[in-house]
Amino acid sequence: MRTHILTSVAVAAAISGAPLVNVQGAQAPAQQQPPPSQAVVQKGRAPVSTDVLRVTLPRPGTATLSNGLHLIVLEDRRVPRVTFQLMIPGAGGYYDPAGLPGAATVTATMMREGTAGRSSSQLSEQLETIAASVGVSAGMSSTEATVSGSCLTEHAETLFEIFADVLLAPSFPEEELGRYKQRTQASLIQQRSNAGFLGNELYSRVMYGSHPAGRVSITPEGLQKVTRAALVDFHRTRYVPDHAALAIAGDISLAEARKLVEGKLGGWKKAGATAPTISEPPLPGATKVSFVARPNSVQTNLMVGAPAISRTDPEYDVVSVMNKIIGGGPTGRLFMVLREEKGYTYGAYSNVSALRWRGAWQASTQVRTEVTGNALRDLLAEVAKLREQPVPDKEFADHKRAMVGSFALSLESPQQMINYYVTSWRYSLPADYWDKFPERIEAVTQAQVRAAARKYLDPSRLQIVAVGDPKTGPEVLKEFGTVETYDVEGKRIGAGSSGQLLEFRPAVAR
Repeated sequence: MRTHILTSVAVAAAISGAPLVNVQGAQAPAQQQPPPSQAVVQKGRAPVSTDVLRVTLPRPGTATLSNGLHLIVLEDRRVPRVTFQLMIPGAGGYYDPAGLPGAATVTATMMREGTAGRSSSQLSEQLETIAASVGVSAGMSSTEATVSGSCLTEHAETLFEIFADVLLAPSFPEEELGRYKQRTQASLIQQRSNAGFLGNELYSRVMYGSHPAGRVSITPEGLQKVTRAALVDFHRTRYVPDHAALAIAGDISLAEARKLVEGKLGGWKKAGATAPTISEPPLPGATKVSFVARPNSVQTNLMVGAPAISRTDPEYDVVSVMNKIIGGGPTGRLFMVLREEKGYTYGAYSNVSALRWRGAWQASTQVRTEVTGNALRDLLAEVAKLREQPVPDKEFADHKRAMVGSFALSLESPQQMINYYVTSWRYSLPADYWDKFPERIEAVTQAQVRAAARKYLDPSRLQIVAVGDPKTGPEVLKEFGTVETYDVEGKRIGAGSSGQLLEFRPAVAR
């Protein structure tokens, strides 16, 4: 299979630091001994090629069934295993009923707690007997519910029978719902002591306002409002096949998968539902610092973010490269400066959230309380540096090569491969989108990255969220802008002002 050859080349290039080359005629460099743990030094002795990696990924088989369900099958006979992933648009937390935020999440969880023909314990026992799994999930801000599972090929018939039972005939037992509420109530109270949760909750609220994208967790009060009748109604109206897709990967053909699905899910009838819609979140307000006062914190959780793009934006690849350079891994600038050079933290990273609506760029780290101001100042300086100075040629090439190498390595996994095609289905991407991924990344220029940084990482767009010690946090952070303070329950308790967010400029280039 061509994927094997491709991956071998990717691994060799990623380890050696050499650029990935065309699959044809490629030779892997000799294996080297790992460097000492005290320091990693890139010697740059491996052969270098400027060729662009070119691939043609195996195409999945597809079919649309009579009930509207779209079937995607990627056959791979190397391992006797089958995995599946069912996506149901309109059944995620984005579409929670008015006044019942969290109903979608509870519905998904409770679907595994009993069906018309199996109790919760029977489901678990039958799956354990065949070393298989079935799970249902629906995030608080997700537009979809997902049912996923896996098993050995010989148990595919049994797995899909259980899968169909969970999907089509959940019973939502009152006693199981009561147990779930009791278990979850305690965890909801406990999570408010977690600095990471408090930061993410406030960051989401700052970045997305009242939009469903700003939801992070159901509240204890919201949990108690969810009734069995609400779950039954949500499942009945939202778990429909009209716009759903079922992706299957592994030791199975399209014909075999279609026969299995039509045999087990024959009772899943088309509902005539319209395609679910979404709206754009509002832009955040004026730049400010939002601080969660967490008494006795010995560190500060810092997040810096700005509105960014949707997944289908033409600048997605450019923004991805930009993010990789500044914080998309342990070789990103934030990690190298805040951890390796300054020793403020164990790690500093960034990511881009790009979905069907406009997402956000976010950098985050956790630092010792006494270096909060210095760490934030250095983080913002790296943002300014990326906006103002071109990325050096070697650094730029290394990051792009790492992105392509990581992509190539992922092609070894049938599950990751099918995930790429799920993404293509979800966002209506071109058929050759993934074939051209290396080419598109290699085509990104330093000028484009700098322009994207100036556009999306403008200081006037940045929002800062911090969780830390109330004795020192507000005083230290007022240097960076207007400070709004919240307690651990998310309630506003104070504000201070020092004007506009400062523009931090690096003194010299590293």
